[in-house]
Amino acid sequence: MAVRAGFFPGSQVDMIDGFIHLSTAAQAQETAARHFAGQEGLVIVGFDAADMGDSLRWEPSRNGALFPHLYGVLDPTLAIETRPLSLDADGAPQVGELIP
Repeated sequence: MAVRAGFFPGSQVDMIDGFIHLSTAAQAQETAARHFAGQEGLVIVGFDAADMGDSLRWEPSRNGALFPHLYGVLDPTLAIETRPLSLDADGAPQVGELIP
């Protein structure tokens, strides 16, 4: 959907908060398990933070850790990795190895 549109404006939660919530490769598994458990058809998309320019801000979130927040729309052509996520027996999305 975002590829056809040429941009991703964010989820409903993102639009309410005023930025797109992102996670680093190290944060992705916990974020997926916490916010997307039991959801089928998930896709993980990786980006290089340097490609997002000044619209990307690192802000404290869960346990004070800095998380990337994108203030603007996300350009899907910047993706460096895209793949589907599987769910484990308990319904937790399995992120696996990501490009750091």
